[in-house]
Amino acid sequence: MQVVHLHRFGARPRDLKIIPHLGSPSKGMLVGPFRFAVHLITVLLVLSLAGNVRADLIIPPITESLESAQPIAIVPFGWKGRTTPPIAIAEVISKDLEQSGRFAPIPRWELPSLPTTKGQVNFSNWRLLGANLVIGGMSRLPDGRYEVYFRLFDVFQKKQLTGYQFQAPSGELRTIAHRISDAIYEKLTGERGVFSTRIAYITETRTVAKRKHYTLYVADSDGENAIRILGSNQPLLSPAWAPDARKLAYVSFENGRSHIYVHKLAKNVRNRRQRVASFSGINGAPSWSPDGTQLAMTLSKDGNAEIYIMRLSNRHLRRMTKNGAIDTEPAWAPDGKSLVFTSDRSGTPQIYRIPVQGGTPERITFEGTYNARATFSPNGTHLAFVHGEQGAYRIALLEIDTGILDVLTETKLDESPSFSPNGSTILYATTDGQGSALAAVSTDGRVRYRLAVQKGGVREPAWSPW
Repeated sequence: MQVVHLHRFGARPRDLKIIPHLGSPSKGMLVGPFRFAVHLITVLLVLSLAGNVRADLIIPPITESLESAQPIAIVPFGWKGRTTPPIAIAEVISKDLEQSGRFAPIPRWELPSLPTTKGQVNFSNWRLLGANLVIGGMSRLPDGRYEVYFRLFDVFQKKQLTGYQFQAPSGELRTIAHRISDAIYEKLTGERGVFSTRIAYITETRTVAKRKHYTLYVADSDGENAIRILGSNQPLLSPAWAPDARKLAYVSFENGRSHIYVHKLAKNVRNRRQRVASFSGINGAPSWSPDGTQLAMTLSKDGNAEIYIMRLSNRHLRRMTKNGAIDTEPAWAPDGKSLVFTSDRSGTPQIYRIPVQGGTPERITFEGTYNARATFSPNGTHLAFVHGEQGAYRIALLEIDTGILDVLTETKLDESPSFSPNGSTILYATTDGQGSALAAVSTDGRVRYRLAVQKGGVREPAWSPW
Protein backbone atom coordinates (compact mmCIF):
# COMPACT_ATOMS: atom_id res chain seq x y z
CA MET A 1 0.00 0.00 0.00
CA GLN A 2 1.43 3.36 -1.04
CA VAL A 3 1.80 6.19 1.46
CA VAL A 4 0.76 9.56 0.06
CA HIS A 5 0.98 12.93 1.77
CA LEU A 6 -1.96 15.04 0.76
CA HIS A 7 0.04 17.81 -0.91
CA ARG A 8 1.61 15.24 -3.24
CA PHE A 9 -1.84 14.19 -4.32
CA GLY A 10 -2.67 17.70 -5.52
CA ALA A 11 -4.91 18.88 -2.70
CA ARG A 12 -6.12 22.43 -2.78
CA PRO A 13 -4.73 24.87 -0.21
CA ARG A 14 -6.75 25.06 2.97
CA ASP A 15 -7.35 28.75 2.43
CA LEU A 16 -8.83 28.22 -1.01
CA LYS A 17 -12.20 29.73 -1.68
CA ILE A 18 -14.88 29.05 -4.23
CA ILE A 19 -16.81 31.16 -6.65
CA PRO A 20 -20.30 31.43 -8.19
CA HIS A 21 -21.44 32.47 -11.69
CA LEU A 22 -24.72 34.28 -12.40
CA GLY A 23 -27.08 34.63 -15.34
CA SER A 24 -29.41 32.88 -17.79
CA PRO A 25 -32.41 33.46 -20.04
CA SER A 26 -34.61 33.23 -16.98
CA LYS A 27 -38.36 33.57 -16.75
CA GLY A 28 -39.36 37.20 -16.93
CA MET A 29 -35.97 38.15 -18.36
CA LEU A 30 -35.23 39.37 -21.86
CA VAL A 31 -33.51 36.76 -24.02
CA GLY A 32 -32.91 38.49 -27.33
CA PRO A 33 -30.75 39.21 -29.07
CA PHE A 34 -28.96 36.89 -26.67
CA ARG A 35 -28.65 36.33 -22.95
CA PHE A 36 -25.25 37.70 -22.05
CA ALA A 37 -25.53 40.99 -23.92
CA VAL A 38 -28.86 41.61 -22.23
CA HIS A 39 -27.21 40.94 -18.89
CA LEU A 40 -24.44 43.42 -19.41
CA ILE A 41 -26.36 46.13 -21.21
CA THR A 42 -29.52 46.16 -19.10
CA VAL A 43 -28.21 44.48 -15.94
CA LEU A 44 -31.44 42.52 -15.64
CA LEU A 45 -30.43 39.72 -13.29
CA VAL A 46 -32.36 36.58 -12.90
CA LEU A 47 -34.47 36.13 -9.77
CA SER A 48 -35.82 38.13 -6.87
CA LEU A 49 -34.89 36.10 -3.82
CA ALA A 50 -35.94 36.42 -0.20
CA GLY A 51 -34.20 35.37 3.00
CA ASN A 52 -30.64 34.43 3.82
CA VAL A 53 -28.90 31.72 1.82
CA ARG A 54 -26.49 29.01 2.77
CA ALA A 55 -23.80 28.56 0.17
CA ASP A 56 -23.56 24.79 0.70
CA LEU A 57 -25.33 22.92 -2.06
CA ILE A 58 -27.70 20.09 -1.18
CA ILE A 59 -27.58 17.06 -3.47
CA PRO A 60 -30.94 15.31 -3.67
CA PRO A 61 -30.97 11.67 -4.79
CA ILE A 62 -29.85 10.96 -8.33
CA THR A 63 -32.81 11.38 -10.64
CA GLU A 64 -31.46 9.03 -13.26
CA SER A 65 -28.59 6.56 -13.19
CA LEU A 66 -27.27 3.75 -15.36
CA GLU A 67 -29.00 0.38 -15.24
CA SER A 68 -25.56 -1.14 -15.78
CA ALA A 69 -24.05 0.58 -12.71
CA GLN A 70 -21.43 -1.61 -11.04
CA PRO A 71 -22.29 -2.82 -7.54
CA ILE A 72 -19.63 -1.85 -5.02
CA ALA A 73 -19.35 -2.53 -1.29
CA ILE A 74 -17.93 0.35 0.74
CA VAL A 75 -17.49 -0.69 4.35
CA PRO A 76 -17.60 2.03 7.05
CA PHE A 77 -14.01 2.94 7.85
CA GLY A 78 -12.54 1.80 11.13
CA TRP A 79 -11.87 4.47 13.74
CA LYS A 80 -9.36 4.42 16.58
CA GLY A 81 -10.64 7.00 19.02
CA ARG A 82 -13.01 7.56 21.90
CA THR A 83 -15.01 10.30 20.20
CA THR A 84 -16.95 10.29 16.95
CA PRO A 85 -14.69 10.56 13.86
CA PRO A 86 -14.65 14.07 12.36
CA ILE A 87 -16.00 12.80 9.03
CA ALA A 88 -17.66 9.62 7.76
CA ILE A 89 -15.24 9.01 4.89
CA ALA A 90 -17.02 5.91 3.58
CA GLU A 91 -20.26 7.90 3.22
CA VAL A 92 -18.53 10.59 1.15
CA ILE A 93 -16.98 7.94 -1.10
CA SER A 94 -20.30 6.18 -1.49
CA LYS A 95 -22.09 9.40 -2.46
CA ASP A 96 -19.34 10.32 -4.91
CA LEU A 97 -19.44 7.00 -6.72
CA GLU A 98 -23.23 6.83 -6.76
CA GLN A 99 -23.46 10.38 -8.11
CA SER A 100 -21.33 9.37 -11.09
CA GLY A 101 -24.06 6.96 -12.16
CA ARG A 102 -21.43 4.31 -12.83
CA PHE A 103 -21.65 2.59 -9.45
CA ALA A 104 -24.39 1.26 -7.18
CA PRO A 105 -23.12 1.17 -3.56
CA ILE A 106 -24.57 -1.71 -1.55
CA PRO A 107 -26.54 -0.57 1.54
CA ARG A 108 -24.74 -1.06 4.83
CA TRP A 109 -27.40 -3.44 6.17
CA GLU A 110 -26.72 -5.83 3.29
CA LEU A 111 -22.99 -6.12 4.02
CA PRO A 112 -22.04 -9.55 5.45
CA SER A 113 -19.46 -8.04 7.82
CA LEU A 114 -17.55 -4.84 8.56
CA PRO A 115 -13.85 -5.60 8.01
CA THR A 116 -11.23 -2.87 8.21
CA THR A 117 -8.12 -4.94 7.36
CA LYS A 118 -7.40 -7.59 4.73
CA GLY A 119 -7.05 -10.25 7.40
CA GLN A 120 -10.67 -9.69 8.44
CA VAL A 121 -12.03 -10.20 4.92
CA ASN A 122 -13.69 -13.56 4.22
CA PHE A 123 -13.61 -13.47 0.43
CA SER A 124 -16.05 -16.38 0.12
CA ASN A 125 -18.78 -14.33 1.81
CA TRP A 126 -18.09 -11.24 -0.27
CA ARG A 127 -18.21 -13.11 -3.58
CA LEU A 128 -21.93 -13.67 -3.03
CA LEU A 129 -22.50 -9.92 -3.44
CA GLY A 130 -20.79 -9.84 -6.81
CA ALA A 131 -19.21 -6.50 -5.96
CA ASN A 132 -15.76 -5.01 -5.56
CA LEU A 133 -14.88 -4.27 -1.93
CA VAL A 134 -13.53 -1.09 -0.32
CA ILE A 135 -12.26 -1.11 3.25
CA GLY A 136 -10.27 1.41 5.27
CA GLY A 137 -9.59 3.06 8.57
CA MET A 138 -8.69 6.34 10.24
CA SER A 139 -6.79 7.31 13.37
CA ARG A 140 -5.56 10.49 15.00
CA LEU A 141 -1.81 11.07 15.16
CA PRO A 142 0.01 12.59 18.15
CA ASP A 143 0.57 15.85 16.24
CA GLY A 144 -3.19 16.33 15.77
CA ARG A 145 -3.31 15.24 12.15
CA TYR A 146 -5.15 12.17 10.92
CA GLU A 147 -3.98 9.07 9.14
CA VAL A 148 -6.35 7.48 6.65
CA TYR A 149 -5.89 4.34 4.57
CA PHE A 150 -8.05 2.46 2.11
CA ARG A 151 -7.87 -0.70 0.02
CA LEU A 152 -9.87 -1.75 -3.03
CA PHE A 153 -10.24 -5.52 -3.59
CA ASP A 154 -11.34 -7.76 -6.41
CA VAL A 155 -13.05 -10.36 -4.20
CA PHE A 156 -13.11 -13.03 -6.92
CA GLN A 157 -9.34 -12.96 -7.42
CA LYS A 158 -8.64 -12.14 -3.74
CA LYS A 159 -6.50 -9.35 -5.11
CA GLN A 160 -5.89 -5.78 -3.97
CA LEU A 161 -6.41 -3.46 -6.93
CA THR A 162 -5.18 -0.27 -5.30
CA GLY A 163 -4.60 1.29 -1.90
CA TYR A 164 -3.16 4.43 -0.35
CA GLN A 165 -2.37 5.88 3.03
CA PHE A 166 -2.79 9.61 3.72
CA GLN A 167 -1.80 11.98 6.49
CA ALA A 168 -3.54 15.34 6.75
CA PRO A 169 -5.22 17.78 9.17
CA SER A 170 -8.93 17.50 9.89
CA GLY A 171 -9.83 20.29 7.47
CA GLU A 172 -8.60 18.19 4.56
CA LEU A 173 -10.31 14.89 5.41
CA ARG A 174 -13.15 15.50 2.96
CA THR A 175 -10.55 16.20 0.28
CA ILE A 176 -8.95 12.86 1.10
CA ALA A 177 -12.31 11.14 0.71
CA HIS A 178 -12.71 12.67 -2.75
CA ARG A 179 -9.16 11.58 -3.66
CA ILE A 180 -10.02 8.03 -2.64
CA SER A 181 -13.15 8.20 -4.80
CA ASP A 182 -11.02 9.36 -7.73
CA ALA A 183 -8.58 6.48 -7.24
CA ILE A 184 -11.38 3.89 -7.10
CA TYR A 185 -13.20 5.38 -10.09
CA GLU A 186 -10.07 5.43 -12.24
CA LYS A 187 -9.03 1.90 -11.32
CA LEU A 188 -12.44 0.43 -12.13
CA THR A 189 -13.37 2.52 -15.19
CA GLY A 190 -10.02 3.45 -16.72
CA GLU A 191 -11.16 7.09 -16.70
CA ARG A 192 -9.79 9.78 -14.44
CA GLY A 193 -12.20 10.84 -11.71
CA VAL A 194 -13.33 14.40 -11.00
CA PHE A 195 -14.55 14.18 -7.40
CA SER A 196 -11.62 16.21 -6.04
CA THR A 197 -12.16 19.06 -8.49
CA ARG A 198 -14.17 22.16 -7.60
CA ILE A 199 -17.02 24.25 -8.87
CA ALA A 200 -17.53 28.01 -8.88
CA TYR A 201 -20.94 29.64 -8.80
CA ILE A 202 -22.76 32.84 -7.89
CA THR A 203 -25.69 33.26 -5.55
CA GLU A 204 -28.22 36.08 -5.39
CA THR A 205 -30.00 36.82 -2.13
CA ARG A 206 -31.77 39.71 -0.43
CA THR A 207 -30.40 41.43 2.63
CA VAL A 208 -32.43 42.41 5.69
CA ALA A 209 -32.90 45.78 4.00
CA LYS A 210 -34.32 43.89 0.99
CA ARG A 211 -31.38 44.76 -1.24
CA LYS A 212 -29.93 42.24 -3.64
CA HIS A 213 -26.60 40.74 -2.66
CA TYR A 214 -24.33 38.69 -4.91
CA THR A 215 -21.72 36.24 -3.68
CA LEU A 216 -19.04 34.31 -5.52
CA TYR A 217 -18.29 30.88 -4.06
CA VAL A 218 -15.97 27.96 -4.71
CA ALA A 219 -17.00 24.51 -3.47
CA ASP A 220 -16.05 20.88 -3.78
CA SER A 221 -17.58 19.10 -6.77
CA ASP A 222 -20.31 17.70 -4.52
CA GLY A 223 -21.27 21.19 -3.32
CA GLU A 224 -19.73 20.82 0.14
CA ASN A 225 -17.02 23.04 1.67
CA ALA A 226 -18.39 26.17 0.02
CA ILE A 227 -16.04 29.10 0.57
CA ARG A 228 -16.98 32.71 -0.03
CA ILE A 229 -14.60 34.45 -2.42
CA LEU A 230 -16.33 37.78 -2.86
CA GLY A 231 -19.57 39.48 -1.91
CA SER A 232 -21.08 42.56 -3.52
CA ASN A 233 -24.28 44.57 -3.63
CA GLN A 234 -23.63 44.95 -7.36
CA PRO A 235 -23.95 42.09 -9.86
CA LEU A 236 -21.19 39.49 -10.22
CA LEU A 237 -21.05 37.46 -13.42
CA SER A 238 -19.16 34.96 -15.54
CA PRO A 239 -16.63 33.20 -13.27
CA ALA A 240 -13.99 31.42 -15.36
CA TRP A 241 -11.24 29.15 -14.06
CA ALA A 242 -7.62 29.60 -15.01
CA PRO A 243 -6.03 26.40 -16.39
CA ASP A 244 -4.03 25.92 -13.16
CA ALA A 245 -7.26 26.17 -11.09
CA ARG A 246 -5.57 28.75 -8.86
CA LYS A 247 -7.26 31.86 -10.23
CA LEU A 248 -10.68 32.98 -11.36
CA ALA A 249 -11.64 35.68 -13.81
CA TYR A 250 -15.08 37.25 -13.41
CA VAL A 251 -17.16 40.34 -14.11
CA SER A 252 -18.10 42.77 -11.35
CA PHE A 253 -20.38 45.79 -11.60
CA GLU A 254 -18.68 47.72 -8.82
CA ASN A 255 -19.31 51.46 -9.07
CA GLY A 256 -22.15 50.74 -11.47
CA ARG A 257 -19.96 49.69 -14.41
CA SER A 258 -18.77 46.31 -15.62
CA HIS A 259 -15.12 45.43 -15.02
CA ILE A 260 -13.18 42.19 -15.48
CA TYR A 261 -11.08 40.99 -12.56
CA VAL A 262 -8.57 38.18 -12.05
CA HIS A 263 -8.70 36.81 -8.51
CA LYS A 264 -6.05 34.56 -6.95
CA LEU A 265 -7.63 31.97 -4.69
CA ALA A 266 -4.75 31.49 -2.28
CA LYS A 267 -4.66 33.85 0.69
CA ASN A 268 -1.74 35.95 1.81
CA VAL A 269 -0.50 36.66 -1.72
CA ARG A 270 0.31 40.03 -3.20
CA ASN A 271 -2.07 41.62 -5.67
CA ARG A 272 -4.64 38.95 -4.95
CA ARG A 273 -7.33 40.73 -6.96
CA GLN A 274 -6.47 42.65 -10.11
CA ARG A 275 -8.72 44.60 -12.45
CA VAL A 276 -7.65 43.76 -15.99
CA ALA A 277 -10.37 45.38 -18.11
CA SER A 278 -12.23 48.59 -17.30
CA PHE A 279 -12.85 50.18 -20.67
CA SER A 280 -15.85 52.33 -21.46
CA GLY A 281 -18.94 50.31 -22.25
CA ILE A 282 -19.14 46.53 -21.84
CA ASN A 283 -16.33 44.54 -20.23
CA GLY A 284 -17.56 40.96 -20.07
CA ALA A 285 -17.44 37.21 -20.67
CA PRO A 286 -13.79 36.44 -19.81
CA SER A 287 -12.36 33.13 -21.07
CA TRP A 288 -8.85 31.82 -20.35
CA SER A 289 -6.53 30.55 -23.06
CA PRO A 290 -5.36 26.94 -22.47
CA ASP A 291 -1.89 28.14 -21.46
CA GLY A 292 -3.26 30.75 -19.05
CA THR A 293 -1.44 33.69 -20.64
CA GLN A 294 -4.41 35.34 -22.37
CA LEU A 295 -8.06 36.19 -21.81
CA ALA A 296 -10.66 36.35 -24.54
CA MET A 297 -13.42 38.81 -23.66
CA THR A 298 -16.26 40.95 -24.93
CA LEU A 299 -15.62 44.69 -25.13
CA SER A 300 -17.68 47.53 -26.58
CA LYS A 301 -15.06 50.23 -26.14
CA ASP A 302 -15.15 50.98 -29.87
CA GLY A 303 -18.92 51.24 -29.99
CA ASN A 304 -20.07 47.68 -30.67
CA ALA A 305 -19.77 44.45 -28.65
CA GLU A 306 -16.85 42.57 -30.22
CA ILE A 307 -14.45 39.76 -29.29
CA TYR A 308 -10.96 40.71 -28.13
CA ILE A 309 -7.96 38.79 -26.84
CA MET A 310 -5.85 40.33 -24.06
CA ARG A 311 -2.31 39.18 -23.30
CA LEU A 312 -2.18 39.42 -19.52
CA SER A 313 1.55 40.12 -19.23
CA ASN A 314 1.28 43.53 -20.88
CA ARG A 315 -2.53 44.01 -21.29
CA HIS A 316 -2.09 44.14 -25.06
CA LEU A 317 -5.44 43.83 -26.88
CA ARG A 318 -6.13 42.23 -30.23
CA ARG A 319 -9.54 42.62 -31.82
CA MET A 320 -10.93 39.39 -33.30
CA THR A 321 -14.30 40.39 -34.79
CA LYS A 322 -15.42 43.41 -36.81
CA ASN A 323 -19.10 43.25 -37.51
CA GLY A 324 -22.18 45.34 -36.93
CA ALA A 325 -23.74 42.51 -34.94
CA ILE A 326 -23.24 41.81 -31.24
CA ASP A 327 -20.45 39.26 -30.68
CA THR A 328 -19.96 37.86 -27.19
CA GLU A 329 -19.31 34.79 -24.98
CA PRO A 330 -15.96 33.64 -26.42
CA ALA A 331 -14.58 30.21 -25.49
CA TRP A 332 -11.18 28.75 -26.37
CA ALA A 333 -10.65 25.45 -28.13
CA PRO A 334 -8.48 23.10 -26.04
CA ASP A 335 -5.65 23.32 -28.58
CA GLY A 336 -5.64 27.12 -28.32
CA LYS A 337 -5.98 27.58 -32.07
CA SER A 338 -9.55 28.86 -32.33
CA LEU A 339 -12.42 30.50 -30.46
CA VAL A 340 -16.15 29.98 -30.57
CA PHE A 341 -18.50 32.82 -29.74
CA THR A 342 -22.15 33.88 -29.86
CA SER A 343 -23.29 36.32 -32.52
CA ASP A 344 -26.62 37.53 -33.87
CA ARG A 345 -25.10 38.45 -37.26
CA SER A 346 -27.40 35.92 -38.97
CA GLY A 347 -30.49 37.44 -37.35
CA THR A 348 -30.70 35.07 -34.39
CA PRO A 349 -28.09 34.11 -31.77
CA GLN A 350 -25.86 31.37 -33.20
CA ILE A 351 -22.41 29.91 -32.55
CA TYR A 352 -19.47 30.91 -34.75
CA ARG A 353 -15.84 29.81 -34.83
CA ILE A 354 -12.80 31.91 -35.70
CA PRO A 355 -9.06 31.08 -35.80
CA VAL A 356 -7.06 32.79 -33.06
CA GLN A 357 -4.67 34.08 -35.73
CA GLY A 358 -7.59 35.84 -37.39
CA GLY A 359 -9.89 35.16 -40.30
CA THR A 360 -13.53 35.00 -41.29
CA PRO A 361 -15.88 33.56 -38.62
CA GLU A 362 -17.59 30.31 -39.62
CA ARG A 363 -21.13 29.57 -38.44
CA ILE A 364 -21.38 26.13 -36.85
CA THR A 365 -24.93 25.93 -35.44
CA PHE A 366 -28.00 25.81 -37.66
CA GLU A 367 -30.72 23.98 -35.72
CA GLY A 368 -33.00 26.08 -33.52
CA THR A 369 -33.57 29.81 -33.28
CA TYR A 370 -31.27 30.35 -30.29
CA ASN A 371 -27.82 28.83 -29.70
CA ALA A 372 -25.53 30.58 -27.23
CA ARG A 373 -22.94 30.26 -24.46
CA ALA A 374 -20.87 27.49 -26.08
CA THR A 375 -18.03 25.66 -24.38
CA PHE A 376 -15.66 23.02 -25.75
CA SER A 377 -15.39 19.50 -24.40
CA PRO A 378 -11.90 18.83 -22.99
CA ASN A 379 -10.93 16.77 -26.05
CA GLY A 380 -12.24 19.44 -28.43
CA THR A 381 -14.64 17.17 -30.34
CA HIS A 382 -17.93 18.57 -28.99
CA LEU A 383 -19.58 21.81 -27.96
CA ALA A 384 -22.12 22.19 -25.20
CA PHE A 385 -24.37 25.25 -25.34
CA VAL A 386 -27.82 26.63 -24.60
CA HIS A 387 -30.22 25.57 -27.35
CA GLY A 388 -33.48 27.50 -27.60
CA GLU A 389 -36.53 26.52 -29.56
CA GLN A 390 -40.25 27.21 -29.08
CA GLY A 391 -39.68 29.07 -25.83
CA ALA A 392 -37.58 26.35 -24.15
CA TYR A 393 -33.86 26.78 -23.39
CA ARG A 394 -32.05 23.50 -22.88
CA ILE A 395 -28.50 22.18 -22.80
CA ALA A 396 -27.43 20.63 -26.10
CA LEU A 397 -24.32 18.79 -27.27
CA LEU A 398 -22.96 19.23 -30.80
CA GLU A 399 -20.49 16.85 -32.41
CA ILE A 400 -18.40 19.36 -34.34
CA ASP A 401 -17.22 17.13 -37.22
CA THR A 402 -20.62 15.64 -38.04
CA GLY A 403 -22.93 18.45 -36.93
CA ILE A 404 -25.07 15.98 -34.97
CA LEU A 405 -27.01 17.81 -32.24
CA ASP A 406 -28.26 16.06 -29.12
CA VAL A 407 -30.49 17.91 -26.65
CA LEU A 408 -29.58 16.56 -23.21
CA THR A 409 -31.99 18.26 -20.80
CA GLU A 410 -35.77 18.35 -20.56
CA THR A 411 -36.39 21.42 -18.41
CA LYS A 412 -37.32 24.70 -20.07
CA LEU A 413 -34.83 27.14 -18.58
CA ASP A 414 -31.25 25.85 -18.50
CA GLU A 415 -28.06 27.86 -18.90
CA SER A 416 -24.29 28.12 -18.45
CA PRO A 417 -23.05 24.62 -19.39
CA SER A 418 -19.62 23.66 -18.08
CA PHE A 419 -17.81 20.36 -18.77
CA SER A 420 -16.20 18.26 -16.07
CA PRO A 421 -12.45 18.01 -16.73
CA ASN A 422 -12.78 14.39 -17.89
CA GLY A 423 -15.55 15.37 -20.31
CA SER A 424 -18.08 12.87 -18.98
CA THR A 425 -20.53 15.31 -17.37
CA ILE A 426 -21.94 18.78 -17.99
CA LEU A 427 -22.80 21.06 -15.07
CA TYR A 428 -25.41 23.75 -15.69
CA ALA A 429 -27.89 26.04 -13.96
CA THR A 430 -31.61 25.41 -14.20
CA THR A 431 -34.87 26.97 -13.08
CA ASP A 432 -37.94 24.76 -12.76
CA GLY A 433 -40.83 24.09 -10.43
CA GLN A 434 -38.39 23.41 -7.60
CA GLY A 435 -36.67 26.77 -8.01
CA SER A 436 -33.19 27.62 -9.25
CA ALA A 437 -30.44 25.08 -8.82
CA LEU A 438 -27.33 23.55 -10.27
CA ALA A 439 -27.77 20.29 -12.13
CA ALA A 440 -25.57 17.88 -14.04
CA VAL A 441 -26.11 15.51 -16.94
CA SER A 442 -23.81 12.95 -18.50
CA THR A 443 -22.84 13.61 -22.10
CA ASP A 444 -24.90 10.62 -23.20
CA GLY A 445 -27.91 11.99 -21.31
CA ARG A 446 -28.32 8.82 -19.23
CA VAL A 447 -27.18 10.10 -15.82
CA ARG A 448 -28.66 13.16 -14.12
CA TYR A 449 -28.42 14.71 -10.69
CA ARG A 450 -29.20 18.02 -9.07
CA LEU A 451 -27.41 20.27 -6.59
CA ALA A 452 -29.76 22.73 -4.93
CA VAL A 453 -29.14 25.70 -2.66
CA GLN A 454 -31.20 25.46 0.54
CA LYS A 455 -32.66 28.94 0.02
CA GLY A 456 -32.22 31.55 -2.65
CA GLY A 457 -30.86 31.23 -6.15
CA VAL A 458 -27.66 30.01 -7.74
CA ARG A 459 -26.39 30.73 -11.22
CA GLU A 460 -23.55 30.41 -13.73
CA PRO A 461 -21.57 27.37 -12.57
CA ALA A 462 -18.04 26.75 -13.75
CA TRP A 463 -16.31 23.40 -13.25
CA SER A 464 -12.62 23.68 -12.46
CA PRO A 465 -9.80 21.95 -14.32
CA TRP A 466 -7.88 19.21 -12.54
